[in-house]
Amino acid sequence: MATVTFFHAHPDDEAIATGGTMASLAAQGHRVVLVTATGGELGEVADGLLRPGETLAERRAAELADAAVILGVSRQLFLGYHDSGMEGEDSNARDDVFATADLDEAAGRLAAVLDEESADVLVTYDEHGGYGHPDHVRVHDVGMAAAGRAGTPVVYLATMDRDFMVALRQQAAESEFGPEDNLEGAETMGEPAERITTELDVTPWLGVKRGAMAAHASQITEESFFLQMPEDVFAHVWGQEWFVRVRPEPVGLGGGVREPGLVVTPAGDLAGGSTVGEVAR
Repeated sequence: MATVTFFHAHPDDEAIATGGTMASLAAQGHRVVLVTATGGELGEVADGLLRPGETLAERRAAELADAAVILGVSRQLFLGYHDSGMEGEDSNARDDVFATADLDEAAGRLAAVLDEESADVLVTYDEHGGYGHPDHVRVHDVGMAAAGRAGTPVVYLATMDRDFMVALRQQAAESEFGPEDNLEGAETMGEPAERITTELDVTPWLGVKRGAMAAHASQITEESFFLQMPEDVFAHVWGQEWFVRVRPEPVGLGGGVREPGLVVTPAGDLAGGSTVGEVAR
């Protein structure tokens, strides 16, 4: 069995981007470790949600702990940085936020976890953090530096299939499901389909994924775009999770050929006897 460390920017990112993968790995007996860079202190919160004296960071930490249990996470910890806020906000330049954190120091903190866990696999973000959020971009930078420092043999970039997202936006615009602007910016999200090396079918874990998303009630309310989807629409949107394998270098992947499993050996063999093949679209 492998130890797979997932590195995310804020509480709730793990459920949205990789929740199905995490749950499936845990169910297979792999050790799943979750490292979250920030406390999500600058997230939006509805009036009256927080208890007297409770901070948003405290609430989000409790929600993350609940989500981690749902997903089968063996160990959950924070890297210790402050939320940078959305792209373009003044908070991006603050000295204490993750976006401005010293790369060597931050990579050292994550590398220490990878070393302690003898991590076989690290999952970080693609080069632009999926959609350009400063903390997500920094997750990529810190993740890659930490993997190099710790010598982590297998590294994946969590991402989105851009072609799928563009098609989804068009489908949303033409249906009663929701307005097109719910998927605004789809043309720049994630990576082009031809770069994706790995696609997991997480439909068996959609109930777990939805439960983990709902655990983050301060950010994902029952009335949210995410949880208001009918079950069939939810399955269409969230039934797959995408990655780009960057270590070991993928051979014969991309351009429509994708491995269906996340855990690989340093030689590039899929765990559990799976074989590399073309994923049905």
